Amino acid sequence: MLNRKTAPAIYEVSHLTLPIPELKHLDNGIPVYVLDYPGQEIVKIEAVFRTGRPEEEKRLAARATARLLRDGTLQKSGAALAEHIDFYGASLSIPTNLDTSSFILFSLKKYAHEVIPTFAEMLQSPSFPEDELENFRRTNIQELLVELEKGETVAYRKVTELIFGEQHPYGYNSMPHDYTAIQRADLQYFFDTWYTPSNCLLFASGRIDAEILSMLNQHFGQKKGATIIPPVVSTAEKYAPPASPARANVQVPLPGSLQTAIKIGRRLFNRSHPDFNGLVVLNTVLGGYFGSRLMTNIREKKGFTYNIYSSVDAYLLDGCLYIATEVSPEKSSAAVRAIFREMKKLREMPVPEEELSMVRNYILGMLLNGLDGPINSSDMIRNQIIENQSPENFETMVHTVRNISAEALQALAQQYLQQKDFWVVTVG
Repeated sequence: MLNRKTAPAIYEVSHLTLPIPELKHLDNGIPVYVLDYPGQEIVKIEAVFRTGRPEEEKRLAARATARLLRDGTLQKSGAALAEHIDFYGASLSIPTNLDTSSFILFSLKKYAHEVIPTFAEMLQSPSFPEDELENFRRTNIQELLVELEKGETVAYRKVTELIFGEQHPYGYNSMPHDYTAIQRADLQYFFDTWYTPSNCLLFASGRIDAEILSMLNQHFGQKKGATIIPPVVSTAEKYAPPASPARANVQVPLPGSLQTAIKIGRRLFNRSHPDFNGLVVLNTVLGGYFGSRLMTNIREKKGFTYNIYSSVDAYLLDGCLYIATEVSPEKSSAAVRAIFREMKKLREMPVPEEELSMVRNYILGMLLNGLDGPINSSDMIRNQIIENQSPENFETMVHTVRNISAEALQALAQQYLQQKDFWVVTVG
């Protein structure tokens, strides 16, 4: 009989190995990172172009270009493209990313020869129909107006603006006039400049045999394109956040809001920083999972909120840490004080070994889940390569999670969890 009064045993994750993709090159030089799983009958092809907000000369050009690629080519209408993909049971997604433009095709292996040519056509000869662009403007303006009625959205937009600066690609906020200003010529220019073979990477996972590679070479490997010349001023230097004033509490009124949205954040760095891996562990203790300090105290003990969390967001050129929650207006000041008290505890006292052990197992379990099967593994490989990481970086992360000491976490808290370094935004 199962004894429900006894918790199941906890077993440490013993083996974590990031698969090493086989690197191929198409005739025109496009690299293809291959994860072949012979037992699978699914094919995932992801095309990534190294272009996003940091490369924009006009706001929203990166997002609009990516979104309208599927709305028609020089040969087919958007409806015809969608019908063709659907007919063969395939799917197409365009994930949102500030640093890159990514396009993912899923298909059964037996129908890959039908959908890969259409996928390549979409990425190589878009028509950017004027009527679809107008629909994009109208739809996104309406969605934006709805989002601006939500305290959580307004708070996130404000805190990232404060962290990075109003003109920074990670900090600027889109407004209705930005959508109105986007023209078809802007999309065509952005596409011609950045959607070139020299700026493209392909990731193929699932059942990737010689037939699939031959199709990729036939439909992606024959197009030529000029090599992009890096700007004289590096993107990182061009968009370096300006020196900001002393951190402060910023209140944004939102008439009709029943709750107060709270965002508390500070600037950090990308994954290449030597403290990044340790901060992932520290953030998990603070608010990165359901058993975190913030959840235990502010939700379970105080009952201030249904949900509270902290997040370390790493971009290609920068990063930030922020805490987010929503509380009743009369509890907002108390909630902010409670959040900073949890940071203070982490600065003043080492994390107990039992709690640290739980956090280690949680993070290792999440990493293990990320290696489960060709789809998840491909995502991890993609992230590593796009962010200029190596397999050794993954091993370093695992080593840090397994071995970082409570004293090292306390030192990180003393350096990065100082109240004076955080912006506090309340919306309500």
